[in-house]
Amino acid sequence: MPDLSAPVWIFLLIMSFFVVITGRYFLIAGVFYLVFYFWFPEKWRQRKINVKVYSRHQLRTEIRWSILSSLIFAVAGCATVIAWQKGYTRVYENVSDYGFVYLPVSLLILLFTHETYYYFIHRWMHRPAIFKLVHKVHHNSNITSPFTAFSFHPIEAGLQAIFLPIMLMILPVHYYVIITQLTLMTISSVVNHLDIELYPKNFHRHFLGRWLIGASHHSLHHKQFKYNYGLYFTFWDKIKRTESPLFNKLFEEKTLKVKPGVVQ
Repeated sequence: MPDLSAPVWIFLLIMSFFVVITGRYFLIAGVFYLVFYFWFPEKWRQRKINVKVYSRHQLRTEIRWSILSSLIFAVAGCATVIAWQKGYTRVYENVSDYGFVYLPVSLLILLFTHETYYYFIHRWMHRPAIFKLVHKVHHNSNITSPFTAFSFHPIEAGLQAIFLPIMLMILPVHYYVIITQLTLMTISSVVNHLDIELYPKNFHRHFLGRWLIGASHHSLHHKQFKYNYGLYFTFWDKIKRTESPLFNKLFEEKTLKVKPGVVQ
């Protein structure tokens, strides 16, 4: 294998990661955008969180920030691969090294630690001085869209990008798990910013659903700012008592079944 730290390989790695990351992002965000806003808009009209819609200007702005964020993520991916080649990470290639059972275990550990990191760094970014510098770009999308998912200031994108490389230096992780975690992260972020509640009626009270974040939950964060800081799960919001008191009412309103022909 060639030395991946050589300048030409660094450039090729960054470009390769950039193509993969932007491709995955635009595929997932684009599919959700087309399905729920163009192909079946009437079916999901009642589940739209906000009556108003975002402008084309907002979408263009989000896409520009998202492309820049993807480039930062690509640089982090390149650095991780080089660190792996140099023996600085604990990424492994043979499933038999730790067994099949460890694959889902390591994924759960990654999701839990990522959730914990994100929750507390997210709350820190809401401090007034930090917010104006770092997090305001994301909150400029008061009404979110699927493309809000990666719409970050470069500093915030960097803070998000450093998590996985650091974890891979500590935790043994198969590359299958890395791909799965990154895909789940993208899907979860798009779903949370969709501004349409996808989960079924009473799911917020289900033994599993009560721990998962959806569009209703995260839309309140963009409206109220001081609640609902989670990424995938609600447990830190529940433990730290930062879950919005309006969530249950909003979720029930958006998942209420309406008889055909009834307009709300």
